[in-house]
Amino acid sequence: MAETDRQLTQRLEQVILDLLERRAATSSICPSDAARELYEGDDGGWRALLEPARRAAWRLVAAGEVEVTQAGRPVTETEARGPIRIRRASR
Repeated sequence: MAETDRQLTQRLEQVILDLLERRAATSSICPSDAARELYEGDDGGWRALLEPARRAAWRLVAAGEVEVTQAGRPVTETEARGPIRIRRASR
């Protein structure tokens, strides 16, 4: 049975949170880190998971779990252009 978009997003959300948990509190990750972590092959197929990883990050932003940054400052989804980083939300 094929994985649904929702299941994929949920798995990527968990991977993002797990990766952040394993890093220092001030560290950030790239969506590609989550895509590579989830992808099971050893070729470039992880690239197909980049956009889903970005979408998962934005869902986590909406839930207050993470912040998406560019140049070290938080950005909104409408502001973000180009590469982003993901870090734990400021509490």
